[in-house]
Amino acid sequence: MNDEAPHLALSAGTAVHCVHRLRDGSHVLVRGIRKDDVEIERRFIQALSAQSRRFRFFGQIGSPSDDFLRCLVDLDFVHDIAFVALVHIDNMTREVGVARYAVSEDGKSCECAVAVDDAWHGRGLGTLLIGHLIEMARGQGIGEMIAVVAAANRDMAELAESLGFTGIGDPTDPSQKIYRLCL
Repeated sequence: MNDEAPHLALSAGTAVHCVHRLRDGSHVLVRGIRKDDVEIERRFIQALSAQSRRFRFFGQIGSPSDDFLRCLVDLDFVHDIAFVALVHIDNMTREVGVARYAVSEDGKSCECAVAVDDAWHGRGLGTLLIGHLIEMARGQGIGEMIAVVAAANRDMAELAESLGFTGIGDPTDPSQKIYRLCL
């Protein structure tokens, strides 16, 4: 990862573009998601393995609807934040990761989620994306970040714990764990 990359600054969906070097030497462009990313987001979700889609969306989805995709990409960047990681492969821009959070009504906490293309697991991309979310949440004065994770999702559990989140079983659903990070 390039620690000297400029910090992301978001305003109404506009972001400074940051190129980061991952553990394996590959590079990704990280920026705020935009309204015109509908097709990139669609291709990303469709390319995820069935297990990755199930872990991310807590159920199986195939091809996401246009309305659902618009909800994912049309954000205000005050209450909802999302970063995408992009690469250029075969003359096509391709999303390989996304991380987002939604701020609670009282503004004291946010719930986050991350998804990384299966072929990009283990390169540090999830850590990078969640790191940007943490930085943004702290900058907004949010006190706590929460992640609801499928109990079977060991990769996400390891990622959360490595970033300082603490996890407990969800008292209302034993198939989930709730991870919390005091910001």
